[in-house]
Amino acid sequence: MKIFDVKQLAEADKVTMEKQNISSLELMERAAGLVFEDIHSKLQSAQIPIKVFCGIGNNGGDGLVIGRLLLEHGYQVTMYVVNYSNNRSDNFLQNYDRVKDITNDWPKLLKSENDFPEIGKNDFVIDAIFGIGLNRAMENWVGKLVEHINISNAFVLSVDMPSGLFSDKIPTQEDRVIKANVTISFQAPKFVFFLPQTSDYVGDLQVIDIGLDREYLIKTPSNIQLINKEEAKAMFQPRKNNTHKGNYGHTLIIGGSYGKIGSIVLAGTAALRTGAGLVSVYVPKCGYDILQISVPEAMVLTDENDQELITIDFELDPDVICFGMGAGTSSKTALALEGLLKKTKNAMVIDADGLNILSNHKDYLSLLPENSVLTPHPKELERLIGSWQDDFDKLEKAKKFTKEYKVILVIKGAHTMVISGENIYINNTGNPGMATAGSGDVLSGVIAGLISQKYDTLTAAVFGVYLHGRTGDILADKKSYQGLISGDIANNMGEGYLDLFKN
Repeated sequence: MKIFDVKQLAEADKVTMEKQNISSLELMERAAGLVFEDIHSKLQSAQIPIKVFCGIGNNGGDGLVIGRLLLEHGYQVTMYVVNYSNNRSDNFLQNYDRVKDITNDWPKLLKSENDFPEIGKNDFVIDAIFGIGLNRAMENWVGKLVEHINISNAFVLSVDMPSGLFSDKIPTQEDRVIKANVTISFQAPKFVFFLPQTSDYVGDLQVIDIGLDREYLIKTPSNIQLINKEEAKAMFQPRKNNTHKGNYGHTLIIGGSYGKIGSIVLAGTAALRTGAGLVSVYVPKCGYDILQISVPEAMVLTDENDQELITIDFELDPDVICFGMGAGTSSKTALALEGLLKKTKNAMVIDADGLNILSNHKDYLSLLPENSVLTPHPKELERLIGSWQDDFDKLEKAKKFTKEYKVILVIKGAHTMVISGENIYINNTGNPGMATAGSGDVLSGVIAGLISQKYDTLTAAVFGVYLHGRTGDILADKKSYQGLISGDIANNMGEGYLDLFKN
């Protein structure tokens, strides 16, 4: 799913009105009407206090439509207009009059803190104060209204965008952004919904199709994609009947040190369960017995050292090498990685201590094979690219890094993002249960296993992140967030594949 910016969405509205021969007021009625239908289907005419807070722009106009429709269906509704300016949009004014026509009264005007209504924890609050066009700080008393709503503990539904959230920058006053329980977004989600610093404001995200012009949406390019099942399914490469293990490639996983061999077990298992035809592992001698017992399908090669990697010498010709899990960062292991980089031509997957070694030896970065995949968590990323001011700055630095070194970054998080040049792919699977030791090792094995099956490295990264997260979602439903461990994910990657073809 494409993620569009504010200008593109405004143009989509304009094109839609022209092609469908409708007014902006009619488009607003359609969009807000769909929000009403969603609310009505859930509340089922329940008589709970509903408070609708409307700004004086088009987002406020949406709120007036929703409030009017709720009143017409017998709900207990009070509408408030947040009167922060004398400038009102035409659509707001017309819907303001429509409310008056059915109630014989105007919505209540809020002009200062003295006008704030009491909000109970059992109230249903609809936030339609500001939409995606907000680009400056709120008036002080409006900010305090947002605080007033947040501390009420009422259920809050935001229309299109939680008020106070900007589309292209991070808010400076965290307590002056609506903390929604649900956000209903028009046509497409907004990029800011998925950033670590701002995603918690959104709550449960729903996206409703308001019928914007399909041709415009298809033809308009976007550098940001949200990856759901539909996109992942298009990446999947099914197996042919007449094949053998050689058709699915050879993955070599290198890493481990004394006490940290489990990470290689997880990565090797994940690569096999993802479909690699052959998996070999290269570990210190201390890992030999563990791997032979734990992953009997893998071939085991050992370093000359018993405790850590110091040589990395093998005669294999793998399709992909995955390096770093549990390897440690000693000077000898770092030198071994340098030697490996100098003789490796195919794209690699580098994780964990492999990333830490690169951070400690920045000159190694120029040795990375083109299109290699690096899979940092936030602290590993910071060591690679330097500190950042906020999430937008972080992503700009990440894009610059991928262009400079011709690599792909997989930035792990609640919404893991794959960065390749100017392109960002946002994953929409995964859950808090996957915040557990070894989950990243599994992901590296998954991506490496896909590359060995001839997925290009970018597709392997994007599809692998989706598949890893979806498998975790399926298993969390069975085991709970608390009961999920990374070994469950590694051993059950088939669940993610099977889910691609379920309705």
